[in-house]
Amino acid sequence: MSTNHLEIESKFYIRNLEVIEARLKALGAICIVPRGFEYNLRFDNSRDNLRRQGKVLRLRKSDDIRMTFKGPGERVGGALSRTEIELVVNDFDTAQKLLEGLGYRVSAVYEKYRAMYELGTALVTLDELPYGKFVEIEGENPEQISELARKLGLNPETAIPASYQGLFEQLKASKNLPAKNLTFWEFENIYLTATDLGVEPAD
Repeated sequence: MSTNHLEIESKFYIRNLEVIEARLKALGAICIVPRGFEYNLRFDNSRDNLRRQGKVLRLRKSDDIRMTFKGPGERVGGALSRTEIELVVNDFDTAQKLLEGLGYRVSAVYEKYRAMYELGTALVTLDELPYGKFVEIEGENPEQISELARKLGLNPETAIPASYQGLFEQLKASKNLPAKNLTFWEFENIYLTATDLGVEPAD
């Protein structure tokens, strides 16, 4: 992740994560976070001001616990650029109480399985969500991201502008999904395609 509080990344819908992982290893990528479960809470105020402004306030529990703020995103050369400020905290429940004490409430719950690889100055995450599999590439600039995408056999033109939560909101609107949150148990026996998500497979 970025150390200068600027995140530049592209997200791709993938049919076969195992193939992409094999290609990463062949390129010499180093696994810095083995595949593990992530639990995320997204916060907003009673008027949903953060969502309306394109901002994100998130608390995440995986191999560590992180509180993250993301500013509004801007499309730059096919990638998404946005301010990202993140800090590690040592107690998930206390951090949640702090945010709620400041007047925020949990506006969304979402889960995923994620593995993270480092290749040079780029960061590649392999994600499995309740509605599909994805690769995120974070780099220094859009050109680096596109070049690495091609090396992994991905079409840079298929980069997805929406966030995972944004894709979920689109799904709920278009498919009338009963799921209230993006959790695996709420998606049991629900099978979705790239067409359902309104995206194109990159691989």
